[in-house]
Amino acid sequence: MQRAVAILRELAGGGRRLGVTELADRLGVAKPTVHAMLRTLEAEGLVVQDRESSRYALGPGLVLLGNAYLDGHELRTRSLTWADRLAVQTGEAVWVGVLASDHVLIVHHAFRPEGAVQILEVGASIPWNTCALGKAIVAFEAEAVESGLLGGELAVLTGASVTSPELLAEQLADVRQRGYAVEDQESALGEAAIAAPVVDRSGQIAGAIGVVGPVERLLAEGRLEESAVAVRETARNLSRDLGAGRGLLRRAAG
Repeated sequence: MQRAVAILRELAGGGRRLGVTELADRLGVAKPTVHAMLRTLEAEGLVVQDRESSRYALGPGLVLLGNAYLDGHELRTRSLTWADRLAVQTGEAVWVGVLASDHVLIVHHAFRPEGAVQILEVGASIPWNTCALGKAIVAFEAEAVESGLLGGELAVLTGASVTSPELLAEQLADVRQRGYAVEDQESALGEAAIAAPVVDRSGQIAGAIGVVGPVERLLAEGRLEESAVAVRETARNLSRDLGAGRGLLRRAAG
């Protein structure tokens, strides 16, 4: 099972199709073993083989699994109405994300109301240290989680991405103090975001919700504070919808 998962991760992160020999070398596993696992994954629709090159890529079966995950995800389900309201209130796109290892997975995306062409970001995975959603989540996670992430690999997506553990720790402390995180072109040039944590009925961090938009608009003087208030209030309402009580922003227990 672990080897099958490793194959899927290699295919997901490679950005191109991979052959049996390449996968065997990357995993340190014998070629016949890799070939047998690929055949099993292919039979389940989790990988597909290009008949011309004989190389493998991820298959459509993963989409079905992903949709099933999203359909059964309580945070996503509960966030639909709140995200739409926040989008209307701020005039910006709204993302809802959860922490998945050292990335944030976007589980819901409410388009900005203006109706311009927009790309659905549900399913996108963003390094935690480069986005407001990630910082909003990690700031209120258990100290062991924060320490582990700060000590791990810190991604660089733009020149503004923060890779200093010390500076990130300071930013997370600021997030805990004010209740929201800000991203300034750290994951995409020209884009900014403001996000706040969402808590579930057990008092644990369920994820985060935030607005995303052009940096010159979202972080303009006065606009940032206005949007931050709206984001925090929406996060509180969504947390209560998930069954959270008062004291929503207490740090998770270690």
